Amino acid sequence: MRVLSDGQGLKFWCLMRQVSGSLTARDFTPRAFLAAARLLFFACMLLGGTRALPARAECVILLHGLGRSHASLWAMEMVLTFHGYRVVNEGYPSESGPLEGLVAHVGAMFARCGGDVTHFVTHSLGGLLVRAWLAENRPANLGRVVMLAPPNQGTEIVDFLLSFAFGRELIERLGGPVAKELGTNQKTTPRMLPPVDFDLGVIAGNVPLNPLGPILIDGPNDGTVSVESTKVPGMADHIVLPASHGLIMNNPLVLAETLHFLQTGRFDHTMTLEQALRLLLRRP
Repeated sequence: MRVLSDGQGLKFWCLMRQVSGSLTARDFTPRAFLAAARLLFFACMLLGGTRALPARAECVILLHGLGRSHASLWAMEMVLTFHGYRVVNEGYPSESGPLEGLVAHVGAMFARCGGDVTHFVTHSLGGLLVRAWLAENRPANLGRVVMLAPPNQGTEIVDFLLSFAFGRELIERLGGPVAKELGTNQKTTPRMLPPVDFDLGVIAGNVPLNPLGPILIDGPNDGTVSVESTKVPGMADHIVLPASHGLIMNNPLVLAETLHFLQTGRFDHTMTLEQALRLLLRRP
């Protein structure tokens, strides 16, 4: 039995906390416990020595959300690596400037993939960075894009915080200059980006762990972004899954649907948790 290195052990511990935290109370049925056990086995294979397939000639760039780091996408990185993709998962200083100043990080990451077919998987703010970059750049080797909980039409929570002095100070202190751009009015950055004209799949969550979500946001939401706000004209597919904004990237169904879209260009709208685990464990 292989012993994990210190670095692998830390990544395994963080990954298990992330995945277990992404399961909601409705998930804990006897079948879900079996599925969770399989997922633990899957993670053990990923980090405990089972070799992934040789990297295919496809690269995936992961872009985390506001105030997060590359570690928030470790589960996604492990899944995609296991299935043979070459993954670029690097952090960027999301709180250091306005969106316009952050976009350059997307180009630098894209260059890391060379001439290989290159996909994007993003969380929250990361999706807006990709939209802004692709509005000005259209590389011939662009593949597919999956956005998790993107505020494509902004969020009412930012509207609320910007409506009073302490809120404006708080949002910039916690999220930096870009956070103030994420409101819902027509002059905010998300609303001024053009419609998408690339192969895009969007995954929205509908489990609002943030208590402000149900109060400030109309309709189904993930606690930060409404389901409707994740949509954008031109997208190829859209799916709503039982996940919260901050943990959506670690939900097994989200991991499997992301993989499915990268492979086929569509989500499987009938996929169950058990089927998701089978897809995650099945080598291509």
